[in-house]
Amino acid sequence: MRVVRADIKGGEGFIGKDTVAGGYGSRLRPFSRVTHVISFLKRWFHDVPSVHLAYLAALAAEAGHEVRYTQGELVEGDVALVLSSIVDYRREGRFADAMRARGVRVGFIGLAAAKMPELFQNHADFIFQGEPEAGFIRMLAGEVPSGIVSSPQIDDLDSLPFPRWDLVSEPRRRLTVPYSGRPAGGGFPLLASRGCPEFCTYCPHRILAGYRSRSVDRILDEIEALAGHYPRPYVIFRDPLFSQDRDRCLALADGLERRGLEIGFECETRLDRLDPALLSRLREVGLRAISFGVESMSPATLKKVGRRPTPPEHQRLIIDACRELGIVTAGFYVLGFLEDNWDSIVATIDYAVDLGSTVAQFKILTPYPGTPLWKKMAPLVVEQDWERFDGFTPTFTHPSLTRDELQFLLGGAYARFYMRPSYLANYLRIGGERTRTLVNRLDRQVRPRHTREEFDLSKAAAC
Repeated sequence: MRVVRADIKGGEGFIGKDTVAGGYGSRLRPFSRVTHVISFLKRWFHDVPSVHLAYLAALAAEAGHEVRYTQGELVEGDVALVLSSIVDYRREGRFADAMRARGVRVGFIGLAAAKMPELFQNHADFIFQGEPEAGFIRMLAGEVPSGIVSSPQIDDLDSLPFPRWDLVSEPRRRLTVPYSGRPAGGGFPLLASRGCPEFCTYCPHRILAGYRSRSVDRILDEIEALAGHYPRPYVIFRDPLFSQDRDRCLALADGLERRGLEIGFECETRLDRLDPALLSRLREVGLRAISFGVESMSPATLKKVGRRPTPPEHQRLIIDACRELGIVTAGFYVLGFLEDNWDSIVATIDYAVDLGSTVAQFKILTPYPGTPLWKKMAPLVVEQDWERFDGFTPTFTHPSLTRDELQFLLGGAYARFYMRPSYLANYLRIGGERTRTLVNRLDRQVRPRHTREEFDLSKAAAC
């Protein structure tokens, strides 16, 4: 059987799929000078291949089937599996229609198709409901899937073969960029666990399947196999909470050292699951960057959406430790919680600047179908185009802020964070006292411009 795996590349803006927003995906349509630059950089650093399609490639090859890959070109095959997203589902549907017209059976995989099958059913012969591996294994054994196909989670993740990157995309040249952490050209996603053990009501990472983790030895075996094909690979751990188990992280570090595996890697986690000693040990074996959610500076707001706040003093401790160790930090923030108002969002933006992570990403609260937050916010949703549920577009009626105000504050967050002298000092890891005094003085000269713009919009909104 000829099995085609399709990861359709989008057009407008920068699109991230696969594990982004739990699988719903995101799309940044540039709306300011700063976001144009960020979109450009994302194409260089964040365009990584699909780990889920790499798993399916491994399963198909292991079963003796011919494996093909496409990013949108029509290719010959017997069955095609299309990676779904909410942010580009129309393009994915058009590709599926064209393949079916050539006599190819088409199925969709991923969170978007599983939770919103109505967007894909008219373009598909089947849709896998859940993580795709179980249903795909049955298909490879001879089952002919049709309609909505149950695909329950595989509890023993160690039983799966390693992802086959050679069957997913052409090898990309990776260039080391000073102070960037991740190389230009991206890296190899790795799932040390699946699902998420936390209970944030707005997060789609926990709605497709339960939380499970792989054994340390199996993770090390995968990294060793990867390093055997690609010298000094850069590994992107895509677990939402990589350092959930401190002892497990230390065991992984010991295993990397014991096996002599030279890699660079990054992870996403919570700051309260890190400490300076753990960071130092992980840095010794290749840790180059961490990303983490701050979301809001208001503990009351976070508790309303089921997120456990991390004390500000611990956040600063970890950021400072990362700066001393040369680890890139990326803070995530969400603007537009129902409890937010103009002042609280400005306070969160100011906190992001003051916290001083290497980079920051700001998004607008998005109520994703299937999350607990969706049940609460569905009556407020006014956006009818699902592709606008991209993380950067207001989709609901906010009790305190207009759509234009939310969009303005989002743009102001990026301008306020990146358009200041101290950002460059942070990025270049310049920490001398005299230099910091100088850039802080320059920051104070830049700040009135941002304040003036915020005040002008407040006046316009009040009128």
